[in-house]
Amino acid sequence: MRTAKPWSLPTQPASRSTLRAIGVTGEMLTTALRRRRLVRVRRGVYLAAEAWPDDPAERHLIRARAELAVDPDAVISRQSAAIVWGLPCPGNVPWHDLPASVSLPAGGGRRARSNGTTHHVEQLPASHLSRDPDGYAVTGPARTAVDLAAGLPVPEALVILDAAARLLCDSFVTTPRRSDYARPVLAGAARDLLTDMAQFRRVTRLLPGIGLADPRRESAAESLSAGHFHLAGLPSPECQAPVRTAEGRFYPDFLWPEHGVIGECDGAVKYASDPDAIVREKLREQALRDAGFLVVRWLAVEIMTRPGVVVERVERALAGTARSASG
Repeated sequence: MRTAKPWSLPTQPASRSTLRAIGVTGEMLTTALRRRRLVRVRRGVYLAAEAWPDDPAERHLIRARAELAVDPDAVISRQSAAIVWGLPCPGNVPWHDLPASVSLPAGGGRRARSNGTTHHVEQLPASHLSRDPDGYAVTGPARTAVDLAAGLPVPEALVILDAAARLLCDSFVTTPRRSDYARPVLAGAARDLLTDMAQFRRVTRLLPGIGLADPRRESAAESLSAGHFHLAGLPSPECQAPVRTAEGRFYPDFLWPEHGVIGECDGAVKYASDPDAIVREKLREQALRDAGFLVVRWLAVEIMTRPGVVVERVERALAGTARSASG
């Protein structure tokens, strides 16, 4: 009985031709697959079984990288690039549940093809591209955000654009601080990059949304809220602005200083992971009230499913304080 020749199983997606170049025969591939030491990511691309991740987002990226193993000119893009950059998804279906996405450079007779993966053929200037931590080509945060936000309503577009603007601000400084996101020059530079990408992609309908992008907003729910407030014609709030109280300085999600109103969008994650968070939040809210502010709260699930209810709640608070001031 012939002993199988030992070989190093690929820890990143590797094409059949790449494996053949290092001496891996068809019989060796078949044996490794039969023994479940190797998995077929897609036709002609393989990965060590031990390297196949449990996390669905990581599996998604493996499928995208498998396309680059077949075509080195391909670039990870759109929802797959959003996973690389950690851009939030504005819909109910997470990025990793969508097909992996790659873009192919236009020209050379290329055409989009289907292999369980979404392919795009388009212009890919070098300035639009970056590398992920493992060295794979990927569209940069600005290009990724514009590709994904194009065609979305303002609130959903802001979920992506705000997060991209925050990433871009991070790239402008060595060690990002909260105050950096509030610096007009940095926020403006981030919006300029997004604008350039939108104009290149000829999605000028996205420009008003880019003009509203604000790197100070820290969550998808905050971005959705800001978008719905804008559509409803509410006064523009300040985001994460410092407010001094007897208990210290706080940074509420939204502040309407001329109305003395603070808006807070609550998610469930921080409370589930930290039992003391509720107590701290109550103390924080009382400190803001003692400082003379009216505090309005809403849940992230409310702004996602019933935005009109949230808008009316905030509108009543703003109108109420205006009547009190005039009285």
